Amino acid sequence: MVKNRRNFIGKSALGVFGLFSFSTSLYSNNNYPLIENTNLLQDGNGISPLYPTQDYEIVREVVGAAHARFDRVKELVTERPELAKATWDWGFGDVETALGAASHMGRKDIAEFLIEYGARPDIYTFAMLGKMNAVKAMIEDMPGLQRINGPHGFTLIHHAKIRLMRKNVEGEEKEKQETLVAYLESLGDANIRAKSLDISEKEQKTYIGKYTFGNGKDEWFEVKLNRQKTLSMARGDNFGRALLKVDEHTFAPGGAPSVRIKFDVTDGVAKAVTVHDPTPIVKATRI
Repeated sequence: MVKNRRNFIGKSALGVFGLFSFSTSLYSNNNYPLIENTNLLQDGNGISPLYPTQDYEIVREVVGAAHARFDRVKELVTERPELAKATWDWGFGDVETALGAASHMGRKDIAEFLIEYGARPDIYTFAMLGKMNAVKAMIEDMPGLQRINGPHGFTLIHHAKIRLMRKNVEGEEKEKQETLVAYLESLGDANIRAKSLDISEKEQKTYIGKYTFGNGKDEWFEVKLNRQKTLSMARGDNFGRALLKVDEHTFAPGGAPSVRIKFDVTDGVAKAVTVHDPTPIVKATRI
């Protein structure tokens, strides 16, 4: 029974493991299928066993779309306004709301639309929107708040700066945003990112490859280089999560600093990989 439960947890918890690296360009090219409406009265078998919770596929799609696809967000949220508050765990507790996605991408248009439909803004959203008074008041009332990172490990300063990278940010909006960035920089600790030990190109090759943990079509991991030429790990054909080196042959996925991904290495080649969260959850053998 315990073994079966562990296998189930290993498969389900890692089902979305490979969805994110830190490349901002991938969000507009994700491979989520469009969700079609289902007449539940005619097709009772289509009801989720967790209903009346929101359908997890729709939740995942709206949070994914909120990074870049405004038209799809409008379509989903206009039909189901409660999706404006949708929250998704991308893996190991790297939790993100639809509004959080728009915030760390600098998408003011998507953020304001979601807020109009009831999304709950936080300090990261206020930073992206240039709300100096709100950000400063929150930090002064709770010193140290600026050191807490948002989804995927993005820092508070990142949320403020990303807006300036968008087109047509000028005039008064630009001045407000730059003033907020200057304030956050003056704190000295609003941009503490997760650290990763140096790893050479030769060392990277030690881990690159496919690892299987079952016979299913998606029961394998692939370690490869992402667009930033750093290691990432994905389940099946999904996008990869960035791997941050924390010790010899040991990594943490971006956005989940307490998780450990450990490789068994012999003669310079990784033979297997084990995910600890915090105990060993799943082990995959190199193909």
